[in-house]
Amino acid sequence: MSVDFLTQMARSSRERTERARALCPEAILRQQAAASAPAPSLQLSQSGFDLIAELKLRSPALGTLSDAADSGDADEIISARVRAYAAGGAAMVSVLTEPTRFAGALSHLEQASAALMGRIPVLRKDFLVDRYQIYEARAAGAGGVLLILRMLEGDAIEPLLESCIELRMFALLEAFDEADLARATALVERYRRDATLLVGVNSRDLGTLRVSVERLGALAARLPSGVPRVAESGLESGADAARCVRAGYDVALVGGALMKSTAPEQLVGALLAAGRAAAAESGASVCR
Repeated sequence: MSVDFLTQMARSSRERTERARALCPEAILRQQAAASAPAPSLQLSQSGFDLIAELKLRSPALGTLSDAADSGDADEIISARVRAYAAGGAAMVSVLTEPTRFAGALSHLEQASAALMGRIPVLRKDFLVDRYQIYEARAAGAGGVLLILRMLEGDAIEPLLESCIELRMFALLEAFDEADLARATALVERYRRDATLLVGVNSRDLGTLRVSVERLGALAARLPSGVPRVAESGLESGADAARCVRAGYDVALVGGALMKSTAPEQLVGALLAAGRAAAAESGASVCR
């Protein structure tokens, strides 16, 4: 993984946060977040497989993924896309809010949350480094956030997790290697009574932007027990979904394939059907 890329993203994230804090003090934003209408709870099925469907307009690896990236009708395009995800059976929608490399915005999170009308929760996906950004996410309608373990070294992750607990939000802890998963296991043990946590393995190398599907299988045994296990990046087909289930995962996060699809509702359904069939065949345990 490229430390330079993560360092760049962390620096940009902090700069965005400081600009936002100058416009809206943290105490006020915290009050707004606490007063927001409750987000829908995360409901995973007992089938052994669920899907996190991602909305992202651009990707460093894949380029432009949606006309909304350069369109005056972005709100309409975003709304239609996330409604299709929900109709297909996705358990939640992940929304990229990073602006410099992914053409994201907090307004996309707000639009997705409004369009879903409480059917399923929305996850804020970004390079989060400050609890202020947790308050932003909740005020925009998110029910959860993604936290990159590698970016939040030492005890830097604790204020963010504690803010999630305060606001009754779930957190997806993203790992890339065994060291990340060791930290995730320790955090699960520490916070499992108070926080709703998921743990994911990202198979994309952020230095080369290449996907190594072997990473999912190699690290599956290191995932902590008793929490939903999420396979991230590079999944495109029903065969990919089935392979993830057989490796030991019970949730998949899919972005690029869904954004490129002209029939996202049908693709969500196909991915779910293949993953759930594999779970039934293997008798996969369900972490719910």
